[in-house]
Amino acid sequence: MFTKQEIDWVAVSAEIDRQGFGWIPHVLDRRVCRNLIAGYEDSGIYRKTVVMKRHRFGLGEYKYFDNPLPELVQKARDEIYPYLAVIANKWAELLRMDVRYPLAFDEFQAECRANGQMKPTALILRYGKGGFNTLHQDLYGDVYFPMQVALFLNEPDEDYTGGEFVLTEQVPRAQSKAIVLRPKRGDMIIFTTNFRPVRGTKGFYRANMRHGVSEVTSGKRHTLGIIFHDALS
Repeated sequence: MFTKQEIDWVAVSAEIDRQGFGWIPHVLDRRVCRNLIAGYEDSGIYRKTVVMKRHRFGLGEYKYFDNPLPELVQKARDEIYPYLAVIANKWAELLRMDVRYPLAFDEFQAECRANGQMKPTALILRYGKGGFNTLHQDLYGDVYFPMQVALFLNEPDEDYTGGEFVLTEQVPRAQSKAIVLRPKRGDMIIFTTNFRPVRGTKGFYRANMRHGVSEVTSGKRHTLGIIFHDALS
């Protein structure tokens, strides 16, 4: 599903390099999306539920999957990570960062565990009318991976209205730039967790980025989030 045979990773990598995100349409079919939404009520597969209003994260709810992760989630982590690790290492070189990411996901996960980060961070988010997510970065410990994945499970204008996916990029000596996206059901967006390299007049600089969700004006919106680093125990 996420391999080179199904996805043009050369083109996707170029998009991520150019703008900090890559948009891949039609990754999940309607049946898979429907099953993931139905599974939201299955309390046996989650380790934690977060009501966003209580933490001033926005208005909505999300649940972290527990181990063992569902097959689709584990497959996404295992198959997508190696392609993104190549990009992440290139970014680290451009920004002269003293970090290198292993090319296999299990090796990166071992680094998380060595740092005490053992709780899975893959999650599913649900918003109703009035729901939104404030701009943020998903960092759970000292070990983190600079890219993550969102898979969109509802059809805009059919299942919900509003609820756009929003990215902001910090621009030096200026106001932040906003990027507003309306992915369709089954689409996948790969985006930077907290920064990307941008070429300036004196070489590459680090542009900080955040992401969030605009207010849902009607219906319900669900998203599957794949984060590669785990959380502190």
